[in-house]
Amino acid sequence: MMDRPDYDTYFMDIAHLVSKRSTCLRRKVGAIIVKDKRILSTGYNGAPAGMKHCEELGGCLREKLKVPSGQRHELCRGLHAEQNAIIQAALFGVSVKDGTIYCTNAPCVVCAKMMMNAGIREIVYEDGYPDELAEEMLADSIIKVRKFSVKKQ
Repeated sequence: MMDRPDYDTYFMDIAHLVSKRSTCLRRKVGAIIVKDKRILSTGYNGAPAGMKHCEELGGCLREKLKVPSGQRHELCRGLHAEQNAIIQAALFGVSVKDGTIYCTNAPCVVCAKMMMNAGIREIVYEDGYPDELAEEMLADSIIKVRKFSVKKQ
């Protein structure tokens, strides 16, 4: 019998691979948007294209200011992985409506709102993220949210 991963494991493994491109000094996050078992877009967290990364500028501003995780997103040069996956799809004219996003971490409130308006129907995440407002808003939305767990084969 073939040892073949189920689709959730397959897509989450790819999200982890995507996260390796991250330039963030605090947390490496990867996201992929899928529809009908096909990858539409990928994203990882880091500075906008063509901009210097935090490492090139002498470190993370949020670390220097001792900003807790999940707070004061405006004090970061980077975009989140989910934002970059949505933006990448838009840049190339790919609709993510009714798609599923696989992300190595649960979304922040900014990403959650973007996913709502982009028409994402499901979020599959592996690790948590300390953003209670995101959890509350997603609970009130039509988006299905589920925590990924490795299935025993």
